[in-house]
Amino acid sequence: MTTQQGSRPQAAAKPVRWAADAVATMREGARLRLDYSAQSLWRVDRMIEELRREGTPYTAVETVLRGFGAYAGEVVVRQTGAEWWAGGGDHWVRTPDGRLWDPIDEARRCFAGDGSLRLLCRDATRTTARH
Repeated sequence: MTTQQGSRPQAAAKPVRWAADAVATMREGARLRLDYSAQSLWRVDRMIEELRREGTPYTAVETVLRGFGAYAGEVVVRQTGAEWWAGGGDHWVRTPDGRLWDPIDEARRCFAGDGSLRLLCRDATRTTARH
């Protein structure tokens, strides 16, 4: 039990940094303010859609997508009291109702044209609110 509890804060370290980096990059580069609100995920989804429409190669935006996914995960964490979990190099958000969410993969799916960080956040926060 102690090992699991000790690993939870460590699991959050990377995604929290990736999210903060995405916020700083968007503020400085795109003049886009991200405030960790659910509403800000509309802007993130639009930014990912724009990158996809421009035909940007995945390898050129892989780190940005990871940051956007981590940012969406942090939105869920802050709204629901969820926690970051990690294993095998992957990071997930576990909401208080026990469900696991993969916002980083969802960002990749958005880029592929089949996902939404806004909807992931909506679903994660709705599910948690019901329990």
